[in-house]
Amino acid sequence: MAADEQVTSLSLLQRARVRDDLAWAKLVSLYEPLVLQWCRRGGTLGAEAHDVAQEVFLAAATGLATFERARAGSFRAWLRGIARHKLLDHYRRRARQPATASGGTDAMQRIHELPAEPTPDEEATEVGGLYRRALDLVRPEFETRTWDAFWRSAIDRHDTGAIAADLRMTAVAVRIAKSRVLSRLREEAGELIA
Repeated sequence: MAADEQVTSLSLLQRARVRDDLAWAKLVSLYEPLVLQWCRRGGTLGAEAHDVAQEVFLAAATGLATFERARAGSFRAWLRGIARHKLLDHYRRRARQPATASGGTDAMQRIHELPAEPTPDEEATEVGGLYRRALDLVRPEFETRTWDAFWRSAIDRHDTGAIAADLRMTAVAVRIAKSRVLSRLREEAGELIA
């Protein structure tokens, strides 16, 4: 197996660990909306939220080699912990600057009030968003008909027979299309989400 083939057979997380720039860009596109949401919930707005998010991803890039997946959702929990620390660093820096020190205590209080773990509803929303973005990442790898068969069966939950008739496929081909996309999704980003 050639070196390029070995790298592309790795998951997105594994490729990012070996400093694959495209994999890192995909990882950031997958998680950036979530990190920005955490930053906003922590009290930063606009450019401040983006600045803190950049710090989060810089720290994640530095520590990615030592990250160990312990359970489902552990990458997200690890990244959330980094975001909390970067938010705290941000407010500590602001508190030391006289022109922006006002309101720092309120913002720090908000940070300390943030739960370490998301509520079940927040968890479901976060995971759902990650899966939608991960689907966007793998979408270009599939022909339109394969993607339509997958989408209608897995997402829209339409009857396999109806999908097969509409797309002029067999029911088995619809199930295979669904399986191929789900398998690729798990292979690419499963350890980053689940």
